[in-house]
Amino acid sequence: MALQAAGRATEDAAPLAMGGDPLDELATRLQRACLAAGSTVALAESCTGGLIAAALTDIAGSSGYFVGGVVSYSNESKRDLLGVDPAVLEAHGAVSAQVARAMAMGARERFGATLAASVTGIAGPDGGTAAKPVGLTYIGVADARGVDVRRIVWPGDRAANRRDSVVAALQMLLDRVETDDPTPILATAGRSAGRATGPQPE
Repeated sequence: MALQAAGRATEDAAPLAMGGDPLDELATRLQRACLAAGSTVALAESCTGGLIAAALTDIAGSSGYFVGGVVSYSNESKRDLLGVDPAVLEAHGAVSAQVARAMAMGARERFGATLAASVTGIAGPDGGTAAKPVGLTYIGVADARGVDVRRIVWPGDRAANRRDSVVAALQMLLDRVETDDPTPILATAGRSAGRATGPQPE
């Protein structure tokens, strides 16, 4: 039995794992793109609680590009671990484009990664307001060109909102790795879904 178990472990250590799960497929594509480009990835997660890191490390060989991540659930951890300015947290709140931007930049700087993704949001079922409803999520991706922050309001329950945020973050990372356009991307704070177009108060 011991020999059989060892053999199975060897089979599981294939360079890439393929499956029908969209998270596995996106993580596999991201891994291939990063390894081909020589890029590394870091993460700063709040409402997803490490789910993005789990999706990346579910794929064998992820150590070739994924350098690490921070689950910064509290304001204090965002400040202490990622360098988010307390004044930004006070002015805009933890769930804001400004904080998502600072989280992504902080993760990239602290891990020395080529690019980094951040997620902050209100997964539900509680915590929403008229101004910031349940499902509101900001996802940021930072690289040498700048920071792209997007605002999304997910319509599902807590589990669905968190999973959808993971999918969106993986897709944004993949898009960034595969984009050859050297044009700088401005760090912005938009109010509508999609890429923000200009700095606005939150």
